[in-house]
Amino acid sequence: MQRIRLRYTKRGRLRFTSHRDFQRAFERALRRADVPMAYSAGFTPHPKVSYAGAAPTGVGSEAEYLEIALAQTRDPEQLRLLLDESLPDGLDVIEAVEVSTPGLAERLEASVWQLRLEGVEPEAAAKAVEAFLAADSVEVQRSTKNGIRTFDCRAAVTRLDVVDTDATRTGADGPDDRACAILRLVVRHLTPAVRPDDVLSGLHTTADLAPPVPAAVTRLAQGPLDEESGTVTDPLAPDRDAVAVPAGSA
Repeated sequence: MQRIRLRYTKRGRLRFTSHRDFQRAFERALRRADVPMAYSAGFTPHPKVSYAGAAPTGVGSEAEYLEIALAQTRDPEQLRLLLDESLPDGLDVIEAVEVSTPGLAERLEASVWQLRLEGVEPEAAAKAVEAFLAADSVEVQRSTKNGIRTFDCRAAVTRLDVVDTDATRTGADGPDDRACAILRLVVRHLTPAVRPDDVLSGLHTTADLAPPVPAAVTRLAQGPLDEESGTVTDPLAPDRDAVAVPAGSA
């Protein structure tokens, strides 16, 4: 089998697509593109597709990942183009890499999120961020199918900054004078998973920060975590480099 890892996006209105909806749309795209999928064994064979680290419904993303297994060899870039054409605008396949090693999920150690807080002054957001980062732990609650769960959201946060908003406050019609704070958040993938809305709840708990409208959240990246810099690196880079080097090269 040939294995291909793909990076895709959830943009615009398609950010409201659930993970199950995306799975159905992607499997239809595989059929439309006539991709020679490998199938599982058993009474109900299904195409070998592995999804990893899907973003919550309602959240945009520039860095969603999956892996497919093919029964016949295909050029990764041509495959990417065919799948991208077969998916609706907003679900865009932007990268494809042939891989020879397992472990995509293990490489997705952390995520970088952007939180756009309309109606919040950057100065107020900066004070809330300072209070949050100064806390040893920040307990928040989340409703689950098993009831209310309380957990610490502070331990998963490796970086939380207020981004310079000079450029982000200029719209299509010119400068935008409305208050808007942009946060950049790096979160480890722990159990239980800490989501951006959990961090927003933590900011409310520690500093009473309460945006008047729901935050616009976008995942910018996910992958291995560089412990020294607190940044997230490209999870496809090792495979891309391995495929690019011909066999027998130094």
